[in-house]
Amino acid sequence: MSRSGINSTVYHGEVCLGEAEVFPTNNHAFPFPSNEIRISHLSPPSERCPPLSILQTISPFSVRCKVQAKSATEQSLLRRLYLSCFQEHKTAVVVVGKEELHLVAMPSQVQKVPCFWCCAVQAGLYASCLGMLNLRCLAIVFDLDETLIVANTMKSFEDRIEALSRRIDVEDDRARFSGMSAELKRYIEDKDLLKQYIENDAVSDNGKMVGVQNEEVPGLPGGQERIVRPVIRLQERNIVLTRINPEIRDTSVFVRLRPAWEDLRSYLTAKGRKRFEVYVCTMAERDYALEMWRLLDPEAHLISSRQLLDRVVCVKSGSRKSLQHVFQDVVCHPKMAMVIDDRLQVWDDKDQPRVHVVPAFTPYYAPQAEMANTVPVLCVARNVACNVRGGFFREFDENLLRKIFELCYENDILDLPYAPDVSDYLMSEDTNVVPNSNRDVPISEGMNGSEAERRLSPPVHLGDEQHMQHQAQTSLSSFSDDELSLFQTSANNRSRLDSETGQMTLLPSSLFIGVLQEIGRRCDCKVEFRSVIGSSKDLHFSVEVLFSTERIGIGMGRTRKEAQLQAAENALRNLASNYVSFIAPNSGGANRESDNASLGTENGFLREIINPVPDEPVKKEDLAGASTSEQMSQSNDSGRLSSVLFGIRELCLEGQNIVFRDQAPASMTLNKGEHYFQVELAGQILGKGVGLSREEAKLQAAEEALRTLKATHSSQRQSSNSSRLPPALPSSSPRKK
Repeated sequence: MSRSGINSTVYHGEVCLGEAEVFPTNNHAFPFPSNEIRISHLSPPSERCPPLSILQTISPFSVRCKVQAKSATEQSLLRRLYLSCFQEHKTAVVVVGKEELHLVAMPSQVQKVPCFWCCAVQAGLYASCLGMLNLRCLAIVFDLDETLIVANTMKSFEDRIEALSRRIDVEDDRARFSGMSAELKRYIEDKDLLKQYIENDAVSDNGKMVGVQNEEVPGLPGGQERIVRPVIRLQERNIVLTRINPEIRDTSVFVRLRPAWEDLRSYLTAKGRKRFEVYVCTMAERDYALEMWRLLDPEAHLISSRQLLDRVVCVKSGSRKSLQHVFQDVVCHPKMAMVIDDRLQVWDDKDQPRVHVVPAFTPYYAPQAEMANTVPVLCVARNVACNVRGGFFREFDENLLRKIFELCYENDILDLPYAPDVSDYLMSEDTNVVPNSNRDVPISEGMNGSEAERRLSPPVHLGDEQHMQHQAQTSLSSFSDDELSLFQTSANNRSRLDSETGQMTLLPSSLFIGVLQEIGRRCDCKVEFRSVIGSSKDLHFSVEVLFSTERIGIGMGRTRKEAQLQAAENALRNLASNYVSFIAPNSGGANRESDNASLGTENGFLREIINPVPDEPVKKEDLAGASTSEQMSQSNDSGRLSSVLFGIRELCLEGQNIVFRDQAPASMTLNKGEHYFQVELAGQILGKGVGLSREEAKLQAAEEALRTLKATHSSQRQSSNSSRLPPALPSSSPRKK
């Protein structure tokens, strides 16, 4: 810092506080207008965050200059200003155009006069973000259509029924014909309910007539006249029927709310404390968007009535969404915001790292998809939001605050610590999405923009975020990734077997991580991803998953994201395998020596019963040097093992569980490097396996056990004289899930 400063006079309003020197922090001088530092006001006091930590978070490394009083007595006005700012965590604000220059009181190791750092930030941003950081609160932005709701009018129902009927007429594949017929039936049933609502203001729900309830819409700023809407809520079915314009029955809308919304909503405002400030960004028309949000937040707990017009942001169809547009009134910094949306590409490139992409909500095409996963989609979103908030403020507290308190006036600007960003804790999703069981996802399930505008205006017209997809959806020969939207999948398209249909369905990549987080939350155990540095040319990143400090999965990939996703998937498989396969049997014939070894854990994940030889630590060079083919082989074995274990579980009685043991009998001699496993049920050996890896041996044993159980199951079915099986074997009826 140059020792030749620019002399300036400091004013608070029209009161002169004294003389100071301004020292630029770079090679360019930073003169205040007319060499006068005119303070317009003091910022609000901060309860827990020093001002420099707030400024570094919302405007990193924005220190324009340093200001030092030329002299100051104990009673000087400039010293009083300094002490007030320093002790109460306030700043002195100088407004210059659309910027605020914040004078931050800094301790000094040398100077005996008041010293300040001067930081520049967009006008109004400091005050709004100060409150959020003090309350440990971030911002969350929701999309509406196909993210939280799917809405239809009579016209949109008719269009979808007509299009689907045409496709059914020319469909030759029996499975797709069956799937589309079931989808058509769901559309027709909901259309009939909407028709009843329009004509009678009542619907028949399972033989019971349900009439409308008049719901008053809270008044909005600007003196809008009172609106009362006739609404039917079928709570158990997540269905709401409403009328955008109560005077026009053709504006009636049938709305399906996404399951688990209540779980996510209750997390955001748990015990009256806001964890997130909530916003909505949609391509729908405003009146429609306001009503859809009212259905989701009827008591206005997430967005108050006075904030509604500012926080429900409607973007013109065809435009890209942006956090800058959402926060145009300088209410939050994008670094402190995350987005929940079913599409990534509709957001500006710079905002995409802050978007958590959820699979599109498809209640007609695949109604079972929402609850088929271990953790519902919106519960995954809740867990992601929890993880983002926890990671952000852990970095803020443990790194930023600690280092800010160590800084003095004499420090260089580059000594400022890194500030957290929501994108650091949120993995952006792949945009590739695939259908569930029907390759031809025909139609978006909600209203498209042109249909809504035609049916609901004047005086009100609806928009919908499907406008950009509409043209492609009319063609049966080509589909974009967004149109084939049921589940998102990771780059290597991991898959699982649907237990009901027997068809392959692809899991969204975020679910692996979300499920792990949910397991950890329920077990009160910490789930941690830790990078392992490697030197492989093909696989640059290695990540391991720790579950309460125990390593339960390892993944490798060309990107950190790929490695993390693979580690999460492998960890899930290991946890599932431990829970299903290694739990001690509850029946009386089990080996009681296993009780102490495996039943003492509180979280329900039980260990294998193996020789007490500690695992050798995995060396970093071994991880880095592992070939892609070896990884794929291990992943395939894990997938086959999971499928085999599922088959075994289906053939076991309720309460019966299998046990894997790796202690070879004395009569067996293993070659060097070979592993042995045997599968037991109620003390009887069902299968044995030997392999060059533990996974291979375990898989062989499990496959033999499955064959044994199937053979026993089949023989008993054929035996008309036998009424019961031996105690160790399952009954003739598979256990129903």
